[in-house]
Amino acid sequence: MAFYNEDELSEFGFKSIGTNVLISDKASIYNPSKISIGDNVRIDDFCILSAGSGGITIGRNVHIACYALLIGAGKITVGDYVGLSSRVSVYSSSDDYSGAFLTNPTVPSEYTNVDTAPVSFGQHALIGSGSVILPGVSLAEGVAVGALSLVTKSLDAWQIYSGAPARRLKERKRDCLDLQKQYEGLRKQ
Repeated sequence: MAFYNEDELSEFGFKSIGTNVLISDKASIYNPSKISIGDNVRIDDFCILSAGSGGITIGRNVHIACYALLIGAGKITVGDYVGLSSRVSVYSSSDDYSGAFLTNPTVPSEYTNVDTAPVSFGQHALIGSGSVILPGVSLAEGVAVGALSLVTKSLDAWQIYSGAPARRLKERKRDCLDLQKQYEGLRKQ
């Protein structure tokens, strides 16, 4: 995997970009002026970040694995220490599938009914491979979502969810909070 160097990243015109950011040269970035990226972020091959009018904000120590998608007109916020596994799809906009309207971006907006709502991931959220996150969903701090899940509503902090639609399985441990303190303490030294 080859990553853009610092000079190449600065040429993108991101709203802001931190240090130690690794973005694959095979990733696709649309509307970078609406994308903010924190320190220690890695975005792998074949990811698509397409920022709409709401923009995309990515915190610190975030990993977005290969083939992940973040797209839509609504704001997408990814908190610190979040992991999006391969093929995770995050939508902050969605067409109306009822048949009452036309769909897709080739049709003028007066003939469509697009649902647009922000999506957010709290710190330490972890999303399993192949999962789909729909508009208006907020994943609270520490949420873990199992692979191949469909998340249609907001999820409570420090819980593990899985399924289509995603359902609560059990509480998640919080040991990663102590490890975060250790890690950040070592980095300050």
